[in-house]
Amino acid sequence: MTTNWKSLLLFIVVLSGCAAITRHTLNEEYGAPDPARFDTPVPPPPGFSYRGDVQPVLEKRCVVCHACYDAPCQLKFTAWQGVARGTSKEIVYDSGRLLEAPLSRLFIDAQSASQWRGKGFSAVLNERQQTPAANLAASVMYRALKLKQDHPLPDTVILPKTFDFSLDRVQQCPRIDEYDGFERKNPLWGMPFGLPGLSDGEMATLRRWLELGAPFEGLPAIPAAVERQVADWEAFFNGDSLKQRLVSRYLYEHLFLAHLHFDDDAAHHYFRMVRSRTPPGQPIELIASRRPYDDPGVERVYYRLDRERETIVDKTHLPYVLGRQRMARWRQLFIEPDYAVRELPSYALQDASNPFLTFKALPTTARYQFMRDEAEFTIMGFIKGPVCRGQVALNVIEDRFWVFFLADGDLQDQAGEYQSRESSLLALPAAQGSDAAIVGPWRKYAKLQAEYLRAKSKFLDRYAATGKRPTLQWIWNGDGGNPNAALTVFRHFDNASVVKGLVGGPPKTAWVIGYGLLERIHYLLVAGYDVYGNVGHQLLSRLYMDFLRMEGEFNFISFLPLDDRKAVSDFWYRGASQEVKNHVYGNLASFGVQTGIRFRPGDPQQQFYAMLERRLAPVLEHRYDLSQVSDDALREDLAALARLRGAPLSWFPEMVFVRLEDPPRPPRYFTLLRNTGHLSVSRLLDEGRELAPAENTMTIVPGFIGSYPSAIYRVQRSQIGALAAAIGGLSSAEDYRRLADRYVVRRSNPGFWQASDELQEAHLSIAPVSGGLFDYNRLENR
Repeated sequence: MTTNWKSLLLFIVVLSGCAAITRHTLNEEYGAPDPARFDTPVPPPPGFSYRGDVQPVLEKRCVVCHACYDAPCQLKFTAWQGVARGTSKEIVYDSGRLLEAPLSRLFIDAQSASQWRGKGFSAVLNERQQTPAANLAASVMYRALKLKQDHPLPDTVILPKTFDFSLDRVQQCPRIDEYDGFERKNPLWGMPFGLPGLSDGEMATLRRWLELGAPFEGLPAIPAAVERQVADWEAFFNGDSLKQRLVSRYLYEHLFLAHLHFDDDAAHHYFRMVRSRTPPGQPIELIASRRPYDDPGVERVYYRLDRERETIVDKTHLPYVLGRQRMARWRQLFIEPDYAVRELPSYALQDASNPFLTFKALPTTARYQFMRDEAEFTIMGFIKGPVCRGQVALNVIEDRFWVFFLADGDLQDQAGEYQSRESSLLALPAAQGSDAAIVGPWRKYAKLQAEYLRAKSKFLDRYAATGKRPTLQWIWNGDGGNPNAALTVFRHFDNASVVKGLVGGPPKTAWVIGYGLLERIHYLLVAGYDVYGNVGHQLLSRLYMDFLRMEGEFNFISFLPLDDRKAVSDFWYRGASQEVKNHVYGNLASFGVQTGIRFRPGDPQQQFYAMLERRLAPVLEHRYDLSQVSDDALREDLAALARLRGAPLSWFPEMVFVRLEDPPRPPRYFTLLRNTGHLSVSRLLDEGRELAPAENTMTIVPGFIGSYPSAIYRVQRSQIGALAAAIGGLSSAEDYRRLADRYVVRRSNPGFWQASDELQEAHLSIAPVSGGLFDYNRLENR
């Protein structure tokens, strides 16, 4: 054994011995831990409340970093049960794991703290003797808060490199018996990590709560009127006919991530649609499955509305409203039409992962209209769903693009029949499960996609041969009143956003989506995607999404003049191989029929954008247009800022929330979004080789877009011109630091929490239903 290995072994033995000594000392002082201590919460004493006193502090100071699957150490402060569950050293986001990971979804995969202990989670609350002293000394949570209080942030603008803010940083998840060593090694790593500490009042509140044994009074009762609506909807979802049972399965597999609420409930109580072993009227017995279409293991599934118990955070919030109009619409689409369901489909993975096979008995038109009615929600599913982060998962899309939808009519009807016949070609990678191989399955799905594109091209040519060429009427106009007809998608490197409307100037690319494409996106990235899956599953999902993006782009290009299509496709895919280009517009995806739209000489893509804007004008959402700024001079200054282009923007953050101060007017908020230019987005790795810095652009909107600010700016009205000049002149990290010195409320700023509170309050005021708490895991330190 070499000297180095001997030293390492000795070091490990010493560490293990220290932990054992600490554990022994804790046991001697406070007794052995009781894993069931927090299975049932104790009620708070009179005059003190978890919901009224403690929860507001946790939400403002802890939830903003500890919410989604990427919460450090899986510690979630979004619910009392999350605090009681504690921490895990296992990482949910691991794109390189060879085997699927065990599931660890709060409220789903275990129902008590002791069950979570059995799954490897460690307590952050004291599970030993219940005295005020023990409840502090044996609590990781208190020790972490006290560490920050004893060792505030260093008095420096930029925090030292000992603070690692990268998303892939090594997790530090010390147990209570390891905390003495953690404190000695990392005295500046108290909580909140890399941010100012709590105020004296906030610290006093949490200290008292912990001294009392972390009491929790439970959630308030649901109003009787809301309970009645829950009962009405559960009755609808659990009809006995085969038709109703199949419809409810379809609805569930599309709404399982939704925050359902009722249109006449001003308090916005949220619910999740779940599968239960028990019928309405009985307590829910949750069927906890990896995917919503996994075999439930029971003869009859019941669809129930389970109350949402976690804090609403923006990055996972998918609101969906229920009411009389919604139920009438669903009855019109699914129940009233005359069609037969003679048997219920299988839950076998090969079948259940293919919606065109599973739901072939349901009218295609009904399925498409259901998804398109709330298209923003549908697209938001793969943006705000399980994937809270992932640059590899998102480098499949451009930084900003517009989305349109095919209209109902003969084309969609025939396409639906065609897709039912060719359902075997539409199989998705989730059919491989979460422990997928890579090479063999990838060849299979690439071959299926190539066959599908050829068959689709022939179908379109046959359809157009009857004299039905592409026209503007092929684009859905929102039925004259639905703003979901046009969407804008933004990518922010490793996360994304989608909003209604055509936001910003004309983008480089656009998609046109029909039913088949929309359904496959959902089953690839929402219903069929498993964030706990192995590298094969994650890679297959990413690679297949390439095909779906290219199909949406092909649909758009097919409306352009025949002679211009290849040139547009080639510009979108500069540097890509011919094999890739063939999937967009080439010998795999082709449409050899001239458009029925009349174009003038000049750029056809920009003309088509203008035509679409005119067609959709009655339904376009303008919430994020600078035209909403009533001050003419301010609007022009912001427009000038939005016209910034090129390489200087490479030094600018992905997403900036700006507090604009213009006394005596109240502050206003804007979002600055950097849209990174790409030659193409066809490369899985080494994305830097596809960047086109000269094509970087800026989008500025009133209010907020996005969940993860990179920076928070405080700007005076008189400084907008100077800010624009500073951004336009960026050419180095030092340039940006000088800009930040003037405008950024850095994470090291003693006034950070005040700025945060103002920001969060403004967001929830502007968007009381669609908004939630922002997340600070992307805040920069520069």
